[in-house]
Amino acid sequence: MPNLIYSTFPILSLAIWVPVAFGVLVLLVGKDERAGMVRWLSLAGALVSLAVTLPLVFQFDKEVHGLQFVERHPWITLFNVNYDLGIDGISLWLIIMTALMLVIVVIASWQAIQTQVAQYMGAFLILSGLMIGVFSTFDGLLFYVFFEATLIPMFIIIGLWGGERRIYAAFKFFLYTFLGSLPMLLALIYLYLQTNSFNLYGWYLLKMPLTPQVWVFLAFLSAFAVKIPMWPVHTWLPDAHVEAPTGGSVILAAIMLKLGAYGFTRFSLPVVPDACRHLDWLVITLSLIAVIYIGLVALVQKDMKKLIAYSSVAHMGFVTLGFFLFQETALDGAIVQMVSHGLVSAAMFLCVGVVYDRMHTRQIADYGGVVHVMPRFAAFFILFAFANIGLPGTSGFVGEVLVIMGAVNVNLWIACAAGLSLVLGASYTLWMVKRVLYGPVGNEKVAALKDINARETLFLVVLAVCVIAIGVYPAIITDHMQASVADLMAWVGQSKL
Repeated sequence: MPNLIYSTFPILSLAIWVPVAFGVLVLLVGKDERAGMVRWLSLAGALVSLAVTLPLVFQFDKEVHGLQFVERHPWITLFNVNYDLGIDGISLWLIIMTALMLVIVVIASWQAIQTQVAQYMGAFLILSGLMIGVFSTFDGLLFYVFFEATLIPMFIIIGLWGGERRIYAAFKFFLYTFLGSLPMLLALIYLYLQTNSFNLYGWYLLKMPLTPQVWVFLAFLSAFAVKIPMWPVHTWLPDAHVEAPTGGSVILAAIMLKLGAYGFTRFSLPVVPDACRHLDWLVITLSLIAVIYIGLVALVQKDMKKLIAYSSVAHMGFVTLGFFLFQETALDGAIVQMVSHGLVSAAMFLCVGVVYDRMHTRQIADYGGVVHVMPRFAAFFILFAFANIGLPGTSGFVGEVLVIMGAVNVNLWIACAAGLSLVLGASYTLWMVKRVLYGPVGNEKVAALKDINARETLFLVVLAVCVIAIGVYPAIITDHMQASVADLMAWVGQSKL
């Protein structure tokens, strides 16, 4: 059994429940005539929620193998279900990023949302706490509860504040992700019956023949593949992104897609390693299809949001590819890519939101020459576009190059196919930048645009600093996760037959 370092202070519980409590409080305040109070209360809740998570970084021991800040309390004693919380180096930065994105979304939505402000802000606060719960728990049933509960606030966000086809997009998002998770519930019950426990480490030690492992693996794959999403169950994502408000797209791309990827590291790889190695060809094939085919699909998109949505599918293909190469460098790259994609995709959607708030269109053809009237905005947009294509010096480069380096050690052809995505990514991203920013001023509406204000500059600067900091000094991320990656590789290397 790995080391479990218990916490004398419930930091993780506070990280989960403080934003939830603020969300409930905002809902109770909740009338549109109090919108100003609601916005400031929401910002206070987001800042407190971020502050609560910071001790996780400062008190985290990089040398420890196992879970830290562990909390354990009985929950459903009849079925041996516990309120088990704990994090390692893999989950640490995902929690910090979740709390940071909450602050950014509240600031970014300050003027964009004018009706039902309390319900909007409350949904994001509650959603943030639930997502941190996913990254913090090591009880299988509690994980499932948090994992599924995140669907409800996002369903409401898309359905109430989305575009013209918001109801269709919200139901498609909900049905895809909910139905995909049902086989996972059956797998969790099966593992419970084998161990009489929902504790993950009990499942890591469980011996299973290959056939049951394969079925459990496929059950987990159905849930996590939809959530990421992997090809061919990705079709809900472009609709959800296009119809969601800017804040919804930011959280969806930055955090919610990572729930599925994180599930692979916490469940599939360590619980059923033999099945993972037996079916690695399947995940690698699906990942390469996502990386190449979806990149080609992105090339022909006319809507900026839809282009970035397809870009997200392609970039998350690098994550799943890195997991199933069973190579430590590739695994490092996949985890860094999760964090990098969260920052870069959020920044790209926020940039689209900035111009959409002014022009009320996302069609690329409606722009042109924006750099002449919004030079500060153009500088940020170009920076994040470069990060999206993996330019050295940005966070996007680190994750992708580590995955490709790991792939070279496994199979040169896989590495070449993955490398092709860099060409495609540069093609569709720079093609969008060229048409939106450069050339003559497209029309009178573009000519009337005003550059970003102080509020918009603030959240773009924060994301720019994070993207450059990780790109220049990736040890910020990698130093904290080395022991956890080594542990995961050890679990994957053991046979459970």
